[in-house]
Amino acid sequence: MSEKTKTLPIHEELVDLYLNNLDLITEGSADLLNQHREEAIQHFKLLGIPTTKNEKYKYSKIDNLFTYDYEKYFAPKKITFNVDDIFRCDIPELDTHLALVLNGFYLSKTEKITTLPSGVIIGSIAEAAKRYPEYFKNRYNTLAENDSDGLVALNTAFAQDGIFIYVPRNVAESKPIQIINLLMSNENQLVQYRNLIVVEEGAQANVLVCDHTLSPNRFLSNVVTEIFLGDNAQLEFVKMQNEHNDSAQLTHTYVLQQRDSRLKTNMLSLHGGFIRNNLSVELAGEGADAQTYGLYLTDRTQHTDNYTYIDHAVPNCTSNELYKGILDDQATGAFNGKIMVRRDAQKTQAYQSNNNLLLTADARMNTKPQLEIYADDVKCSHGATVGQLDMEALFYMRARGIGEREAKLLLMFGFVHEVVKQISIDTLRERIDDMVNKRLRGELSRCHNCPMHCC
Repeated sequence: MSEKTKTLPIHEELVDLYLNNLDLITEGSADLLNQHREEAIQHFKLLGIPTTKNEKYKYSKIDNLFTYDYEKYFAPKKITFNVDDIFRCDIPELDTHLALVLNGFYLSKTEKITTLPSGVIIGSIAEAAKRYPEYFKNRYNTLAENDSDGLVALNTAFAQDGIFIYVPRNVAESKPIQIINLLMSNENQLVQYRNLIVVEEGAQANVLVCDHTLSPNRFLSNVVTEIFLGDNAQLEFVKMQNEHNDSAQLTHTYVLQQRDSRLKTNMLSLHGGFIRNNLSVELAGEGADAQTYGLYLTDRTQHTDNYTYIDHAVPNCTSNELYKGILDDQATGAFNGKIMVRRDAQKTQAYQSNNNLLLTADARMNTKPQLEIYADDVKCSHGATVGQLDMEALFYMRARGIGEREAKLLLMFGFVHEVVKQISIDTLRERIDDMVNKRLRGELSRCHNCPMHCC
C-alpha cells in the first residue's frame, strides 16, 4: 500500500482536519465532551505525534502509522447487515452484559443506555454525558495527559463516542460486563473513541474488553479509557487484543484508586500488526492495591510495546506488576515500566517483573524496568529477563518420550500461564488458555472469530 503524498506535516494536517470538520465533530455531542476539545487540539498542535525522541515512545515509530490514507468518520455509518451473522464471540459460553462498539461508535439495537436491575449503567458515552452529567463532572478528562501526550490530546479533540459504565455505591455486579470493539470498513479507517468507567465506594465489577477486525483494510485505533475506583471498590479489567496484521492499536488507560480499593488489570495481546498499550495507575488512597498483568505473543513482523506507570502517592499501598512475552520470527517488542514512590508514601510495597522468550535470532525485545523512590521505609523490587527456552528442561521432557515440538509448546504454555491464571473468571480463564495454546501452535494466525477469512 502506497503512502499518501503529504503537503503538510502529519500533525498539521490533523489540526486542519479538526478545524475543517468542527461542526460535524461537535454536532449532537454533549457540552461536557465539547468543552475540552479546543484546549486539547492546542496541546496536540504543540506536541504533535510522539517520535522515538520521546523517551516514553523510544521503541515505537508511531508517526509512521499516520502516513497512510485513512477515512475519518464523524458520524456512525449505517449498517445494512446483522453483526451476529458475521461475528462470533471467542467465548460464547461466557454469560455477560454485552456492549458493542463499531468503528468507534456505540452500536445499539434498541436503547443507547441500559440500566441493569442492580442500578449499573452501561451504554454510549455520548448519550450518558447528556443524561448523567453529575457522573462526568470532575471525572471526564481529568486523568488523561493531554498536556504531555499528543496522542491523548488528539483523542480528546476528536472522540465522539465510546462506552460509559457506572457501578453505584455498594453494588456488586455478578455478571461480567463485556465490551466488544469491532472494526469493519471498505476503506482504511482512523478510529478514535473514549471510555469512562466509574466504580463507586464499596462496589465491585468485572469488565472484559475484546478487540477484533472484521475486514482486511488498514485500521488505526487511538483509544483513551479513564477509570475511577472509590473507597473499598473492586475492579477486574481484562483487555484482549485480537486483530489482523494490518491493524494498529494505540491504547491509553488511566486509573485513579481511592482508599482500600482493589484493581486487577490484564492486557492480553494475542494478535495485531502494531500494538502500543499505555497504562497509568495512581494509588491515591491508603490501603489501595493494584495488580497489573500483561501477555504478548508476537510473530512475523508484529510489534507490541507496553508502557506502564504505577504512582504510589500515599502510604501503605501495594502493587505487583508482571508482564510476559514470547517473540517469534522477526517480531519486535518493548516494555517500559516505571514505579514511582512519592516522598510521603511510606510502607509501600511495589514489585515489577518483565520476562521474555525469543524463539529466533531475528526477534528483538527492549525492556526497561524502573524504580524511582523518595521514601525510605519501603519494600520494592524490579527486574527483567530476555532469553530462550530452558534447554535442560527441554532435554528432561524429551528424555521421557515427549516430542521436541510438543515439549517446546508445553514449556511456552507454562511460561505464559503465570499471567493467564490471574484471571478470576473461570470460564474466561479456560477459554483464554485455549486461545493462547492455539496461538502458540500457529492456529490463531488471523482473527479466527470472524468467518469471513479476509486475511
